[in-house]
Amino acid sequence: MLLEDQRFLHEDLERLEQGISDRTLEDPRHIRDRLNRDHQISGFLDRIQQQSKRLLDIYNDTEGLRTKEIQSISTGDPFDEFYKQLNDIKEFHRRYPNEPVENLERAYKRKAPGEGESATAEIDRMFTGEEAYGRFLDLTRLHEDYLNLPGVQSRRVTYLQYLTIFDHFTPPHCPIKRSEKTTDQYFNYVGALAEYLEGFLRRTRPLDDLDKTFPSFDQEFEKAWEAKEVPGWVSESQSGGPAAPVTEGTGEGIWCPDCEKEFKNENVYKNHLSGKKHIKAAESRKANADGTTNGEANSRSATKPSTSSTAKNLKERAIAEREWRVRKYASTMETVRSDTRVNVERRQGMTERERQQELDALFAESAEPSLRPSGNADDDSDSSDDEKIYNPLKLPLAWDGKPIPYWLYKLHGLGVEFNCEICGNFVYMGRRAFDKHFNEARHIYGLKCLGITNTTLFREITNIEDALKLWDKIARDKKKEKTGGENVVQMEDAEGNVMPEKVYYDLQKQGLL
Repeated sequence: MLLEDQRFLHEDLERLEQGISDRTLEDPRHIRDRLNRDHQISGFLDRIQQQSKRLLDIYNDTEGLRTKEIQSISTGDPFDEFYKQLNDIKEFHRRYPNEPVENLERAYKRKAPGEGESATAEIDRMFTGEEAYGRFLDLTRLHEDYLNLPGVQSRRVTYLQYLTIFDHFTPPHCPIKRSEKTTDQYFNYVGALAEYLEGFLRRTRPLDDLDKTFPSFDQEFEKAWEAKEVPGWVSESQSGGPAAPVTEGTGEGIWCPDCEKEFKNENVYKNHLSGKKHIKAAESRKANADGTTNGEANSRSATKPSTSSTAKNLKERAIAEREWRVRKYASTMETVRSDTRVNVERRQGMTERERQQELDALFAESAEPSLRPSGNADDDSDSSDDEKIYNPLKLPLAWDGKPIPYWLYKLHGLGVEFNCEICGNFVYMGRRAFDKHFNEARHIYGLKCLGITNTTLFREITNIEDALKLWDKIARDKKKEKTGGENVVQMEDAEGNVMPEKVYYDLQKQGLL
């Protein structure tokens, strides 16, 4: 019956293609329905691959069964072969009388709400209430694990701050030292974080070819690890050692590699070199470096490598690989990450009752399409007319796809336009978006094109001419301050007190000398 199986597979493939085309033409309004559609299409694509593989095996005919069946039909009496197959079918159904028959015509069609469509229930089980069907991240449990890590317990990082730094594994954002990263607690934390982000991507992007994207991350890590360029896992000898102060951290101060601390002032940095904490940290760091050098020398001289050092290197590599994957996953979901920060900041100003009401409204709105009864064409046309959004003032749409209230539009000043010449005459609607754009990449890039490096002093400045004038004035003031400090005339009074010339004459006029 290989020919019948072949015909069945061809029909199944055509039905699957028709089901995918029908769902592609749909444009669901709610994010839950969109995810339901995408997951159904993903399941159909997987079934197409499976059925195509089976069909290809039949065409290859490695055992020659298909050729024998064609020969048996084409030679001899065709009715004998027909009745033989008919008897086989009757014998099969006699042995299995309750065998269900698969109806391909109804298998891949969209089911009515009353026919038991279970895909939406699967979507409900995929996401938590905090994730809101894949719109936000839910890292509350991982945030608690992060706070209990060694090296972080003394720093109380809020959940909003954690959403910003969870993919940073180097100082100053991450206070965990390299020696503390090899613990089982940190290993489990990084593994759980990478697993959650990977699962979130698979749940929210079922139609993306993630099986090709994720191996590319591993290949990039292999190259970086071989070149010893993985951030946070570079050897001390390669990074320059503790001999000279290195400018790390935020890049604005002097970094002490022994204390792993950044100093804003050079005098403070020089004074701390004679402190007990720095001397103790430098001795321990030197001892660790000597132990590593001796261990490498012994391993080269010995015939068999040390098992403990090999296991440590493998564990460090596994931890570095998970950190690399977390960085890559976070870079692919920057929009979701920023939306999560905004949502958390918004929900912090709400009461528990308001949060519960918001969740109830979200679930009620997602359940409305499934509870709506199916009617005739007139009812469908009336419902489609009712679904049209009445927005004569062209107000911005909220997260639910409906226009925001007019009082909220006026409250936030969304009708006021703010033009920024530095950003290429880009227009920002509302004061909030205008204030926020000073820290965004577009405005910072525009200032750097003008030769301005210190962008923090140029807030509220949108004209190119004003920015250049201010930058020239800052440069002149710095130069004047530098030259003025070198040419200060020192005066000494009768008691031996040294002071600038201006202060000396002021005190002399007041009769205080």
